[in-house]
Order: sequence, then C-alpha cells, then structure tokens
Amino acid sequence: MDDADGELRGSLKEGRRKTFRLRFKEVTVDLVDFYNKWWSEKDDSVDYKRLSLIIGRVNPGDYVLQIDCGPGMLAKKLLEKGALVKATEISQVGMERARKKGIDVVQVDLDSERLPFPDEEFDVVISDSSIEHLFYSDRILRECARVLKPGGKFILLLPNIAHWRFRLWLLFGRFPYIKNSPTDLSHIRFFTVSEARALCKREGLKVKEVDGSASVWVRGLYPWAFQIPPFKQVYTCLARLFPSLLARDFILVCEKSPF
Repeated sequence: MDDADGELRGSLKEGRRKTFRLRFKEVTVDLVDFYNKWWSEKDDSVDYKRLSLIIGRVNPGDYVLQIDCGPGMLAKKLLEKGALVKATEISQVGMERARKKGIDVVQVDLDSERLPFPDEEFDVVISDSSIEHLFYSDRILRECARVLKPGGKFILLLPNIAHWRFRLWLLFGRFPYIKNSPTDLSHIRFFTVSEARALCKREGLKVKEVDGSASVWVRGLYPWAFQIPPFKQVYTCLARLFPSLLARDFILVCEKSPF
C-alpha cells in the first residue's frame, strides 16, 4: 500500500461521530469516547509556566469563556485570580473533573454545535491548545468572535509546527511524530504563526501581541543540553522574542473590532 492509500477520501459527517472515507474502507471515530478515554488516562499535570502567559493577560473581574477546558486546570487558576469563568468541554470525564474544581462548564462538540451563549457576552475568550484537535477551525473562531464583546480579548494558544527543529527535520525529509510536541498524534490540524494570524483576521480578530512558550522539557523535541542552566533560561527568553522560530507553542492575543 502506498502513501496515498492513507489519505482522506471524501468528506466528514458532522456530529460527534466523525467518519473518514479512506481508499478501501471507512473509519468512524467517536470523539466523545476518544476524549473520555483521553482524560481518564491523564492526571492534572500541566506546564504552569506556559499557562502563566495566558493567566497574566486576564484581569480580576473579567468575564471569561474557555473553550475545551479539559479537566479545568487553567480555568481553576483564572477563578483563583478573581475572574468569572464559564467553559465548554466535549468529554463527560473532563467536564466532571472540571466541575469538581468549581468550574461552570457545559458539554459542547465545537465541530458540530454552536456555543450556547448570547452574542457579545464575554470580556475574554480563551482557546488553549484546542483547535488543533478539531476539524472546523474557521467556524470555531467565528463562534468565539460572536460571543466576544466588541473590544474584547481573544487569546489563542497553539503548537508551532514551524519550530526550528521541524524545519530542520523537513530539510532532511523527515517529519517525526513526537509526544507533547506540535506533531503529537492527537493533533488533527497544524498551524504556523502566520496562518493563525490570517485565521484570526478573517474572523474580525486583530492580533495585538504574539508571545511564545519554549517548553524545553519536551523529550525528543530538544537536545538534552537545552535543560542545562543558564542555556535553558536564555532559550526560554529568546522563544518569547522569536516565537515563530523558537517556541513550541505560540500565543496570539487579539482584539475584536469595536465596530
């Protein structure tokens, strides 16, 4: 079987069950079941240095929506900071764990359902490592923009497929799949800073800031020497200055047009 035999043929059926038509067979994936299993196998471990880049951009008293919050680690930190937080999550397991942390969360499949909130409701909308796991990124950002107040803040964090290590690998004809990296097997979509900028612009979200998180702890993405001080600290600072090249994850801070 050649490489083309693994390519997608046909279209996706909307809903929580996604059907892929391959050359010789159909494969159906129930995303609710997938993420129920996903969050059943994962604990609350998270890179809080990365999350701090989001938390620092939310003010006490802000009315915040986080889409696809998982078990609610970020949402809990935002509550502790004094924000009023609502969230969505596709999986029942993630939703139940988030509710135990005091998060007001509703179950939504963002690929096939609208956000169950009025227009211009929130001061801040956050997508933290979410849309790379989904199919219809344009439609999802359109919904985020709809529920955001004019002049409100949209924070988008995505894994950076244009990280220097992947550029180097591609130069030599390689594209390795590495856990916790931009090519993690759970990712459906891949984004660069420029493509994410264009996506936000199409939905009326003007990019005001670009930041980055190095996450030098990711095995396989960085050589071991990147863990050694002071190189670790220097590289982390440089990743914030040059996120398109050096960061594992980039962050776009956008503003919804007031008109």
